[in-house]
Amino acid sequence: MDYNALAKRIRKRRIELGMTQEQLAKQVGVTTSFVGHLERGSRKASLETMVALANALHVGLDYLLSESLEAVQEGSDSDGLSRGQRYVMHEILSTLQNHLDEWNKPSDEA
Repeated sequence: MDYNALAKRIRKRRIELGMTQEQLAKQVGVTTSFVGHLERGSRKASLETMVALANALHVGLDYLLSESLEAVQEGSDSDGLSRGQRYVMHEILSTLQNHLDEWNKPSDEA
């Protein structure tokens, strides 16, 4: 398990969402200190905590654990995309998802 890669992904995604460690901790049901340790790679999380983190960060477990998954590290999967291509697609979809509510708001112009 690559805990340093996991730590970087948690921190990166939290920052992308504009969340503080305290806000993430509250959503996940852990202490702020625990989130800090996770983001430094110095703490392990249970499966339940990992699922809660993925939900709070609006990502799949595969995103958080991708550096530790053999199929992803091999470079290509059955979908024909490389790890880098899958990452770019994930980032595009995340951006779209984050802005859907904004785009779906009714326009003030008639």
